[in-house]
Order: sequence, then structure tokens, then C-alpha cells
Amino acid sequence: MRVFVTGASGFIGAAVTKDLISHGHEVIGLARNDSSADTITKLGGTPHKGHLFDLDSLKIGAASADAVIHLAFVHDFSGPDSPTNNCATDRDAISAMGEAISGTGKPFIIASGTLGLQEADGKPATEDTPGPRGSGFFDRTLSADLVQRLSKEQNIRGMVVRLAPIVHENGRGGFLTILPPIFRQAGFAGYIGDGENVWPAAHNQDIAVLFRLALEKGTAGAIYHGTSEEAVKTKDIVEAVGKKMGLSVESKSVEEAAVLGFVAHVLVMNDPTSSVKTQRELGWKPVQRGLLEDIEKGEIGDIDARNAK
Repeated sequence: MRVFVTGASGFIGAAVTKDLISHGHEVIGLARNDSSADTITKLGGTPHKGHLFDLDSLKIGAASADAVIHLAFVHDFSGPDSPTNNCATDRDAISAMGEAISGTGKPFIIASGTLGLQEADGKPATEDTPGPRGSGFFDRTLSADLVQRLSKEQNIRGMVVRLAPIVHENGRGGFLTILPPIFRQAGFAGYIGDGENVWPAAHNQDIAVLFRLALEKGTAGAIYHGTSEEAVKTKDIVEAVGKKMGLSVESKSVEEAAVLGFVAHVLVMNDPTSSVKTQRELGWKPVQRGLLEDIEKGEIGDIDARNAK
């Protein structure tokens, strides 16, 4: 298939692009600048100039392809309304691309997240667990709602892949990119309370395979989970990061951890998430190393030290 990929030059997007091309697909990658275009070209894809605010470029890219994988997202969190605004931009982009492929039955896959998913009995969230509702980051559930509605009303094979908060490779990715500079500035690596709350995780290369399998086998309206590990304790994550960075590891209350900014409120979240249904329906079999081993063997400390100089 000829696949239009937004975010094709990014951390996850580059892995998806390489995997698609290695399995016989052609990739048209959205490129917001020359650097992104060069990256996409080196990966073997064809750059398509544009960005998330250029809806016409998104429509043209989507219409020219047999399928769409939407991975790009605005990561400007400088203001209190930034998460809400970023999610609104995401929905505008989805609407534009959906309009371009309306009535075609083409696959349209978007990335979402697992943070905030909850089951009343404390069991791991499943693909059938409703998305979290609220403002800010939880507005991404509205993007998933939109894709599912487009799938029903406009004959599009819309699908949602909920990604773990840490999609990692070589000690980087997701919150492994966010935590080190914040911990470095604070002077310690902190978890909240006893740190027994858990997060799911997945390796970037396994996630790339998941997106391809959803493209090739996924069903209209489906939700899939990109979680190869469903429950890693936040204490263990923070300890691994702190050890790699040479920082003290400390337990803090949410109030004491205020110096960590928004991360303090995220680290307290409990997010056990299963991908059993995804693995069964798509034949997805994660094979890459787990999160804690990846932190231990990756470059997280070295990269953070270089960035701090």
C-alpha cells in the first residue's frame, strides 16, 4: 500500500516508516521542514511538505495514498491551555484527512494513549475500556471518538492505537525523554508515595510492527493497545532512571514533588493496561527487550549529561 504517515520523521514515526517499507509498502511522510524531509528520504520514504496547521496539505497527502497513519502531535506545553489547544489541532487534522478519504474504505489509524484508563475493579484496562474524559491531555479521547465516528458514518476503516506512556528504544522515548532533564534540574529522581502504582510500556520496534499489522489486518472502529508490558512499577522506573543518571532516588508526596512540575501529577497515576485482545486479533507478538533492561543498557544518562552541558 501507499501510506501517508504524519510524524514520519519522529521517534515512533521513523520506526513505523522503516517497518512499512521493509514489508513492501510505500511511505509518503509529512515533512514540516527540510530536516524532516531529509530524514524521511533517508528512511526510504517520499516527503510531502506540510504541517498539522496546513489542512490543505493534509488533505492532499491523505487523498494521494491508500491509507493514513496519523502519528504527529503538537508538543508545545508552554501554557496552561496548551494540552487542550493541541488536542483541538489534532481533531482538526483528523477531520481534514477524514474528509479527503471519505467514502473510500481506506484505513485511517491514529495514535492515542493509555494514561487515565481505569477499570473499577483495579484490573488492567482492556481495549474495551472507555477512554478517559476531562480536559487537557484527556481531550485526546475526543480524537479517538472522532475516528470511530468517521469509521461508522463515512466508510473509512478507522482504528485507534492507544500507546503506553513509555514507548522506548535505547533508553529513550515517551516519558524517558521527559523525565531526565526534569530530574536533573530538581537534583533527584522522584517517585510519588510508595511508588507501587504502575505504568505499561512497549518497545518502539514492537510498536512499529503493531501499526503495520493494524494497517494490514485491523477492523473498522477497532481500538488496539500498544502495551507489551502491562504493569511496571513507577518506583522501579524512577530508580532505573536515577541510577543511570547518577542521581539520588527519593520518595515524595505530590506536594513535595511540585518542583517536578506536571510530572508529579502524572507519576501518581495508576495505569495497568492489557494488550491481550490486540495480540490475539492481530497476531502481534512483542519480542524486544523490556523497559527496565532498556533503561539499563540504553543511553539515557549519557544523552542527558550531554544536553546539560
